[in-house]
Amino acid sequence: MRIAQVSPLFESVPPKLYGGTERIVSYLTEELVRMGHDVTLFASGDSVTQAKLVPACARALRLDKSCIDQSAHHFVMLEQVYKSAGQFDIIHFHVDYVHFPVSRRMAVPQVTTLHGRLDIPDLVPLYHEYSDMPLVSISNDQRRPLPWVNWTGTVYHGLPADLHRLHKTHQNYLAFVGRISPEKRLDRAIEIAIRAGMELKIAAKVDKVDQAYFDEKIKPLLNGPNINYLGEINESEKDDVVGNALALIFPIDWPEPFGLVMIEAMATGTPVIAWRKGSVPEVIDPGETGVIVESIEESVEAIDQIRGLDRSLIRSIFEEKYSATRMARDYVNIYQRILRRNKKARTTGAEEYHAVF
Repeated sequence: MRIAQVSPLFESVPPKLYGGTERIVSYLTEELVRMGHDVTLFASGDSVTQAKLVPACARALRLDKSCIDQSAHHFVMLEQVYKSAGQFDIIHFHVDYVHFPVSRRMAVPQVTTLHGRLDIPDLVPLYHEYSDMPLVSISNDQRRPLPWVNWTGTVYHGLPADLHRLHKTHQNYLAFVGRISPEKRLDRAIEIAIRAGMELKIAAKVDKVDQAYFDEKIKPLLNGPNINYLGEINESEKDDVVGNALALIFPIDWPEPFGLVMIEAMATGTPVIAWRKGSVPEVIDPGETGVIVESIEESVEAIDQIRGLDRSLIRSIFEEKYSATRMARDYVNIYQRILRRNKKARTTGAEEYHAVF
């Protein structure tokens, strides 16, 4: 199958440091190549891939201090996709809805994975207008605000099996990994660690939009006892920080679409203490891969439960449910269904043929 993967340009594929969407695009792209598909990746020029790379900009935009208008580079990429669309059997977009006006007018079958939150009122008229766009969710919970759109499947994220190793033993600290923002609630993680009398290692980035929040709300808390702020880390450092932790703390306060760090922890055998929000009940198996909580008090109590969990079992559940191979197969099944749907539409002469799978 000739497949195009269209990535955001904010990070390279894979990212040098933090980056969720681009990381998943990388894992999917490389697995599709391994499976024998002819894959073209539209991404930043500093991306590293076994697929054919079509660069829309020289380097990842977030780390490019000379970049002022990030949208300009994305529109260049969309033009590149449009001009070469006839080369592909299907085009897989990961750039939210920015491509809808273009992809609606292309004859080539296409699908979009939505990686962000959908509980924003402004999205309702947009998705009413573009109700023909085939969409993939990354959790079933992500769909709740827009159940009526053209969903073609839910595909959970997956990681390469050799990306992280099982840590059969652990040290006596908690970990928080990801992004520092109001909805990620690092303040909760800090309070949990202080109440439990444990060290907290924080490996997280601060986006420009969250700098004021970090300076005003979080920075003063970093002087607390046993609070260790590491900043932004890469994948090898993440394996060490997360893999050696007693538990990953995931104290979110928003409808998390998936939560990649949860399965990264599972890949190392580290259990997760997570708030009951968004995708968490779909990803975490209580009593096996972690504990789901709804308060600071429950989180502190969960630490004792975490100590009894089998880290080898956690790793085996990761391998069964959250591998990159499983993710790629799920997407190939969706590609094939969309191609059959489009073939049927052409055969019957129908202008539209919608199906929800």
